[in-house]
Amino acid sequence: MSIHKNHKRIAVNTLMLYIRMFIVMLVSLYTSRIVLNELGIQDFGIYSLVGGIVGMMGFMNNAMTSATQRFLSFEIGRNDSLQTRNVFNMSLNIHLIVAIIFLLLAETIGLWFVKTQIEIPLERINALLWVYQFSVFTLLLNIISVPYYSIIIAYERMGFFAILSIVEVVLQLFVIYLIQFVVEFDILIFYAFLLFCVSFIVRSIYFIHCNISYKESKFKFYWNNELFKNLFSHIRWMLLGTSANMLGNQGLNILINIFFGVTVNAARGIAFQIQGAVHSFIVNFMLAVRPQIIKTYAQKNFEEMYRLLFTSSKFSFYLLLYISLPVMLLTGSILKWWLKIIPDDSIIFTQLIIIDLFFIVLFTSLTTVSQASDKIKSYQIIVTLGYVLLFGLSYIIFKLGYPAYFAFIIALFISSLSLVFRLINLKSSISFPVYRYVKEVLFRVIAVVLFATPIPIVILYKITDPLQQFLFVTIFSFFSVSMSIWLVGITNSERKFVKEKLRAIYSKFKKLMIYKN
Repeated sequence: MSIHKNHKRIAVNTLMLYIRMFIVMLVSLYTSRIVLNELGIQDFGIYSLVGGIVGMMGFMNNAMTSATQRFLSFEIGRNDSLQTRNVFNMSLNIHLIVAIIFLLLAETIGLWFVKTQIEIPLERINALLWVYQFSVFTLLLNIISVPYYSIIIAYERMGFFAILSIVEVVLQLFVIYLIQFVVEFDILIFYAFLLFCVSFIVRSIYFIHCNISYKESKFKFYWNNELFKNLFSHIRWMLLGTSANMLGNQGLNILINIFFGVTVNAARGIAFQIQGAVHSFIVNFMLAVRPQIIKTYAQKNFEEMYRLLFTSSKFSFYLLLYISLPVMLLTGSILKWWLKIIPDDSIIFTQLIIIDLFFIVLFTSLTTVSQASDKIKSYQIIVTLGYVLLFGLSYIIFKLGYPAYFAFIIALFISSLSLVFRLINLKSSISFPVYRYVKEVLFRVIAVVLFATPIPIVILYKITDPLQQFLFVTIFSFFSVSMSIWLVGITNSERKFVKEKLRAIYSKFKKLMIYKN
């Protein structure tokens, strides 16, 4: 496939994913408000906490998802249909084994932890246990469906993926509608049960679609020791990083519960809802680019791979800045308009978490290159040390009596150090062009941030009327970021490319108007 066709496919896939993302984000933000109001702060905090605990036990799922997508994309890039089928069947076997192991752990160690270590009112323990069980079985479905999800992404069929994601959030919206009429059952338990039903329906559609559309996904028992070693080698090092990620994120959630109680868990849950909505912009962009980066590596087209990497790094950062700058400046107003109940600490949690997203954006592209090369051992050790350090320092500062938001300040400091060490590692392992990355990516994104932020901040403090403040800060943030990107954020060749595309769009629009007249 030519470079032009690759770029066109990335553009189309990105568009499909953004349509999906806008619908998912709007529904998610709306449902979060309704769920918080219907459940109340206490039950909302319980649900967030249980989700975090189950997520910690399912940490292997993230590692295996990454490995499965990487190996499928790699073999598709090499046009090896037989090996693609082998990778799919091998990964499905591994996922089935892991699902069984997870179920055993969840019903023994996990159940003991939930019953004995979680601080909640006694009258809500029964609801906690029901929510836990439904969350466990939901994650089991997710584990088994990973190979099917991964082959869709590897083949870059984002249209179906987008449609099914929209179906899922529409079903979730229907769930929210139903729980408002519950009078005979515990709302929290009923909500968890219905979400499990939605997951079952969506995962079943994944299975049926893949069996019809991709011959490689027709299950046939296959076991190859060499392929297992390759997959397991990738998984075990990704597992190290993802398990540490769970320790740093969900482990921190448990620490907050132990030291501050379930209401602060609710505040963190709200902050992560907003983070998830903002981050989805970046996830969708990188989801479209990631298979191409891996495929170009498989084809040994390293120059194209680095060009894709640097461009995607910058533009995903800029996209985040468009969304996050007004959100950070207007966090209080947004939460007030979005929610009827605003948990304490939600504002500061949200602002600090969104700032950390800028590092996550840069990490995402670097991690993709590391995974494409399959030289991930030392890279994942660096990732692990960062999260372990976050968990350990958070425990210490909570013991010393510092407020919960100090943990997020520590996370920012660790993220900045981690970026430096990740670049050094890639330089030594795959001769990554660090100087070129710093020059073409880091210097430019830092310059854009410095140029873009002063004007919206001045507007924020000059205008006191809430509605006018929201409108003008949002508008000036957009134009300020746009001008900064145009002046210092892109190269001359990228600027020329944008001009040509704008001229082409204007030309088509002009011809359309002439034709209509």
